[in-house]
Amino acid sequence: MHTSPLVLAKDLCFGYGERRILDGVSFEVPRGKVTALMGASGGGKTTVLRLISGQYRAQSGQLLFDGQDVGALAQPALYLARRRMGMLFQFGALFTDLSVFDNVAFPLREHTDLGEELIRDVVLMKLQAVGLRGARDLMPSEVSGGMARRVALARAMALDPELIMYDEPFAGLDPISLGTAARLIRQLNDSLGLTSIIVSHDLEETFRIADQVIILANGRIAAQGTPDQVRQSADPLVHQFVTAAPDGPVRFHHPGPDVASDFGASAPRQPRGRA
Repeated sequence: MHTSPLVLAKDLCFGYGERRILDGVSFEVPRGKVTALMGASGGGKTTVLRLISGQYRAQSGQLLFDGQDVGALAQPALYLARRRMGMLFQFGALFTDLSVFDNVAFPLREHTDLGEELIRDVVLMKLQAVGLRGARDLMPSEVSGGMARRVALARAMALDPELIMYDEPFAGLDPISLGTAARLIRQLNDSLGLTSIIVSHDLEETFRIADQVIILANGRIAAQGTPDQVRQSADPLVHQFVTAAPDGPVRFHHPGPDVASDFGASAPRQPRGRA
């Protein structure tokens, strides 16, 4: 039995031009657990997913997947590593001209030599796991947003990955669909022995199903631990995030020239209270 983390980041640095997104970030993703990556928008959460999958390469530091440095892998080895990963994109990203069945079958047809009869059995099993075996012949335009997200989850599981990454799996869902999706992520993680990484802004539902939470802010990790430990963090930015407070380190106005320098004598009057 493996005791080492499935994903390990060591002093990870990445940016766009002069803008540093990740600045010496280190963390572990334990096997068999649900890890949540959270923080304000633009904090580097989706960037971390892209580094794990090898879409981006770290500018310094290491991103290890099962002991392999993803950024150092040649293309054939990277493709083999990606086959051990599943990805649920924002809003599902289903192929609109393919049926539910064919969406789930797509990775099997692309990456395996399985015959159509066996592919049919695998697809129906994956759809059964997400409660949509009866929707196999529908088109994406004929299913709800919550159902589309579950179809996308079945597709992400098609190749029996060890790691599934979820990019905003709860965005745009009604409360019933959101709760269903969250329970499904937790149940599938435990029953199939998966490792899951969730990027989400939905604090309540994500904290309910996560084993560990990592809060990214200003290019670094502001807090890391169990949901309860993160809730109790004394860091002002973490406190602002978990309480949704309007005042704190994350400000409403983007940094820029003061109002007087832009408008001169015609500067608009500032409202009383918070700027």
